[in-house]
Amino acid sequence: MRILIATSYRNLIGGVERYLQVVIPGLLNHGHEIGLLYEIPLPEAGEVIDPPGAALATWCWSERSRDYALASIARWRPEIVYSQGLEDGELEGILLDTYPVALYAHNYFGTCVSGRKCNSFPTVRPCARRFGPGCLALYYPRRCGGLNPLTMWKMYRRQTQINSRLPKYTKVLVASTHMAREFQNHGLRPDQIDVVPLPAANGTLPDGAPTRNPEGRILFIGRLTDIKGGNNLVKALALAGQDGRALTLTVAGDGPELARMQDLAAALGVSLRCTGWVGNAEKLELLREADLLVIPSLWPEPFGMVGVEAGCQGVPAAGYAVGGIPDWLIPGVTGELAPGDPPSPDGLAGAIVRALADPVHYQRLCQGAWEMSRKFSLQRHLAQLEPILADQPGHVSREAVSDPCARI
Repeated sequence: MRILIATSYRNLIGGVERYLQVVIPGLLNHGHEIGLLYEIPLPEAGEVIDPPGAALATWCWSERSRDYALASIARWRPEIVYSQGLEDGELEGILLDTYPVALYAHNYFGTCVSGRKCNSFPTVRPCARRFGPGCLALYYPRRCGGLNPLTMWKMYRRQTQINSRLPKYTKVLVASTHMAREFQNHGLRPDQIDVVPLPAANGTLPDGAPTRNPEGRILFIGRLTDIKGGNNLVKALALAGQDGRALTLTVAGDGPELARMQDLAAALGVSLRCTGWVGNAEKLELLREADLLVIPSLWPEPFGMVGVEAGCQGVPAAGYAVGGIPDWLIPGVTGELAPGDPPSPDGLAGAIVRALADPVHYQRLCQGAWEMSRKFSLQRHLAQLEPILADQPGHVSREAVSDPCARI
């Protein structure tokens, strides 16, 4: 099968690119021909998502090469376009009008003005509202995003455009049952949506979770923004340690909330170590050293892949019951959940204590997290993905093949 992957970045930026870095070699190994269309020009330095030595057919959707890219792709004749959610509405429209396109919705694509899917005032809590004009009226009162009205209007117009085009996708793939409900709430038919969980980037331990006693080593991995709940985590650890339990927090990441977390930890007497951003090897080492991964996200995470990656190392998790997290964080099995609406430090502290208080229960969680992670292998992902991509109606536009630049 000739698959054109359409995405924003060719270099490694975040979760979408990490996913492609894992799935492209799997598709190539299964005999598929892969092309890569990306929107943002590749910087001179930095890690790319291309497998070493693969020599993929690649095109950049830039101002100087749009005509060439469209003509060359038309000659390449993709059987299916596998979109990861594009920023450029013009490119999105051309692909939808020319080829069958399946979308993997990694985020709230066309269902939220800011993409945060949560209100920040009076407190941060998930939003279940259906996207529409009423979102503009609530944007400022509920602090759904930034304060620039021009940016708000630009984002609203783009999300409205995406929303109107969702029915044109032959399939919309999502990582969790929460995201499936989100797109059904926005008018897509159940048969148009498939839940295809993301594959873990690192493999599971071969023989199960290692046996160990918890020592209170807590790990957070991610970008430190207000909706990631870092301050709630610090407050929760202060509460969880009131009975004399020794807890230490390692933060792997950076962001605008880091200084506030550090100040709060100092004020509350929470032991905090910050590593900054880490690469894959360093992340794996931190996971192996940790007793518990905590995901204190206040917004509804579409999936929360870091929890599955922790499970690959036999590390259970604690977090709020928001978004797609409950798909893999099963209370008493793979970790412990706290109520997510609203998310509170007290609730998170309770989940942390339940996970660590009893060594026997803790070891069961370690084993459960490891067993859970095996369900998120690349092999399982491809077994779901390939039939979906193959079962698409072919409708390559004759006009586009003869004159692919006519719409520019």
